[in-house]
This record gives sequence, C-alpha cells and structure tokens, in this order.
Amino acid sequence: MTVTPTKPAQTRAAAKGGKQLPERRRQVNGKQMLAIWLFLLPAAVLGLYFKFIPMFEGVRLSLFKVQPFLGDVFVGFDNYVNVLTDARFMDALGHTVVLGLAQTLGALVVGFGLALLLEGQARSLWVLRTAIFLPVVTALAVVGEIWRILYFPTADGPLNTILGWVGLEPLQFLNGTDTALWSIAVVGIWSGAPYNMVIILAGLTGIDRTLYESAGVDGATIWQRLRYITLPALRPSIVIVLTLAAIRSLRSFTEVYVLTGGGPAGSTEVWMTRMYSLGFQRNDIGVASAAAVLLLVVTLLLTVGTQLLARRKAHR
Repeated sequence: MTVTPTKPAQTRAAAKGGKQLPERRRQVNGKQMLAIWLFLLPAAVLGLYFKFIPMFEGVRLSLFKVQPFLGDVFVGFDNYVNVLTDARFMDALGHTVVLGLAQTLGALVVGFGLALLLEGQARSLWVLRTAIFLPVVTALAVVGEIWRILYFPTADGPLNTILGWVGLEPLQFLNGTDTALWSIAVVGIWSGAPYNMVIILAGLTGIDRTLYESAGVDGATIWQRLRYITLPALRPSIVIVLTLAAIRSLRSFTEVYVLTGGGPAGSTEVWMTRMYSLGFQRNDIGVASAAAVLLLVVTLLLTVGTQLLARRKAHR
C-alpha cells in the first residue's frame, strides 16, 4: 500500500507562495509610490519655481544694493539695519500689530459665534453656511472695492445712510486718520470669520453629545457647558485658527492697498504696503527684500511658538 505525500507538497507550495507574496507586495508598493510621485511632480516643480527659488533669491538680494544694469553691490546686513531703523517701518509695524490683533481676535469671536449658531444637520443650515462662506472664496480685491463703496464718506453713502436712520452723524471711515485702520479691520474680520467658522464647526462635530446631556442632568447652565465642555474640546481647532489668522494678518496687503493705499497720512500703512512702496515705487529692492525676510522669520517664529505652546498645554 502506497501513501501520497500530500502534506510535504502542500508545505512546499505554501512556502513558495509565502516567498512570492512579499515580492508582489513590494512590486505593488513600488508602483504606488511611483504613481504618487508622478502626480506630485507637477505641483512640486511649480512650487519650486514660483515659490522656493524666488524665496532664496529674495534672501540673496537682501544682502545687496540692487542696481539694475549697473551691477549689484554687496552690503551685508546694512539693508536689515535700514529696515529696523526706519521710522516709517516702525510705524508700519505698529499698524500691522494693531490690525493683526483686531482681525485675529475679531474673526475668532465672530467665527466661533457663527459656528455655534449654524451647527446642525438641517438642510437650511447648509444653505446658510454656503452663503456665509462666500467672502472667503471671493477675491480680496473685489471685497475691497465693495467695502470701499460701502464706506463712501458722504451722508448718502450706504453705511452713512444707515447711521442717519438711527440719528448718527456721517463717519469718514477710510478718510479719517482715527477710523481708517479700524475700518480695514472690519473688512478683515468679515472676510476671515467664515473660514474660522468652518474649522470650528469641524471641531464641534467631534464633541461627544452625551457630555452635554450629562451636564444638563447635573444642572449645568449654557455658559458652564460652553466653558467646561466646548472650549476645552475645541482647543486644537482654536490653535489652528489663531495660527492661520495671525499669519494672514501679518501678511495683510490687498485689502489695505485697495481701500486706502496706506493713507490717509500713513495711518494705515502696514509692513507689506511699506515693503511694496520701497520695492516697486522707489526701486529699493535690497531693503524691500530684507523687510520680506524679516517678515518670513517672524512668521516662522510665530508658527513654531504657537505649536510648541499648544503641545505644552496638551501635555499638562
């Protein structure tokens, strides 16, 4: 009687298949990685050519006195000294900080309020969210032109007409040195709050609803639920909102340029508009490049500092 050696054969086949399986996986993973890099390649080339190469060129130009057709002269850090000792740059820095704080905090508060009001799954809420989000996808130049019309300083201007209905005197808005910067801040809040609303809405969806139910059973008020449940749960979202809003505020240019151009009497001149006027109106490319590098450094420090502070609080 003969016995068929089936088990050893199956064992060899399984071992052979086991050796082929990792090889096939490696081939599949290699093809997937190749496809991923092929899809990323166009964006990487465009980003390198239009973003990173100009950035390094700006760093290089910040060390030279740029003289077209005459040759650049190396001046070291003199351009940085000129920026830091220029009175108009210091005034622009103060305006940038005030505008950034007003826009960042204002957009955060308004965005948070909108998120609380528009949280839910009803179809009407989706329509409202879409309508409210429109300023984010609208070009800032268009937004600036619309608000410039609304801020028309005469008594028959759109906003002054509304003020007249309630018995208030017409305001100069963009024409007054005391009101121009705050008027620009309102535009920044109006265009930035919907973006913050979307991020905060995403954070609200991750909060366990049973926490609110338990707090309601224990007799917690709405303010207590907001303070002890909602705000702690939204800390990561708020950190993201503050970081992005601060960076966006430091780089404010389009709305300022369209609305006032830095006037009246330099009362709304910010870092970016001062840098633009030096680089493209006075052809002082070296000093303008130094100002751009300083802005980049401040932005990086702000981003890294915010992230480190958020991580430290999370570990606590």
